[in-house]
Amino acid sequence: MKKTERRNEKSMNLDKMSAMEIVRLMNDEDKGVAYAVERALPEIAEAVERIVGSINVGGRLVYIGAGTSGRLGVLDASECPPTFGIPHGVVVGVIAGGKEAVRKAAEGAEDSACNGIRDVQELGLCAKDTIVGISVAGDAEYVCSALEYARSVGAVTVALTCNEDAKIAEIAEIAIVTDTGAEVLTGSTRLKAGTAHKMVLNMLSTAVMVRTGKVIENLMVNVTPTNVKLFNRAARICDALTGIGEERAKEELSKGRTLVEIVEEYKK
Repeated sequence: MKKTERRNEKSMNLDKMSAMEIVRLMNDEDKGVAYAVERALPEIAEAVERIVGSINVGGRLVYIGAGTSGRLGVLDASECPPTFGIPHGVVVGVIAGGKEAVRKAAEGAEDSACNGIRDVQELGLCAKDTIVGISVAGDAEYVCSALEYARSVGAVTVALTCNEDAKIAEIAEIAIVTDTGAEVLTGSTRLKAGTAHKMVLNMLSTAVMVRTGKVIENLMVNVTPTNVKLFNRAARICDALTGIGEERAKEELSKGRTLVEIVEEYKK
C-alpha cells in the first residue's frame, strides 16, 4: 500500500474530535510538509536548471496531472503570465479530463493512458520542452503515458510524487519525491500531499523565471499592470529601482510604457 493511502495513527479518532482538536492535529501534521520538501531540494534544483535550458531554447514548461495534481499545475501555469510577463503557452497546465475537470472532478480520467498521450501530442510536445508529471500516488496511467511519450520525443521529463516506489519516478529522468506520509483523512491527498506539491511548483516556476532574467533583485519587473493593485505595485517597483518617485512612475506607465523600458531608461 502506498504511504499516502495508509491510515494515520494520530487521527484514528478523528470523528470524535472537537473542532479545535481537528484543526490542531491538521496544523501539527502540516508542520512536517516543509521538511518533506526540503529533502527533495537537490532534485528540485536540478529540475529548475533543466527547465531553464528548455525555456532558453524556445521550449516550454508543461505540467500534467489528474485531479488535485492537475489543478495545481493549471494554477501555477496560469499565474506565470501576469507575474512574469511571459506569453501564454510558455508554461502550460494540462489536466486529465480537460478544462471542465478544473472545476468539476473527473476522477476516472486519470486511468486513460490514451488520453495522456493524446493531450501532449495535441500540444506538439517536442525535445525542447520539459514536462513535469504530477501524481501523488505516482501510478496514474494518464500521467505515466504522457511521460513515456515525452521521453520518446526527447523532452526533459520530471516526476513529482509523494511515494518513492511511484511508477512515474521510474519513467522520468528526475524524480522529486516529497514523502508526506499518511493523511489526517485517509487517502485525501489534497491535504499534506497537495500542500507539498504546491510548494514545489512555486519553487519550480519562480526559480525558473528568476534564472531566465524575469526578475531584478527580488522585484517582478515584468509584472503586467492590468488592475489598480498591479499598477500601483509596478509604480513602487519602478521607484525602488530608479528613484524617480511613484507619481512619475505612474505617469510613465500611463503612457503605455512597460516597466522594464522605464527602468532601463531611469535606472540608478
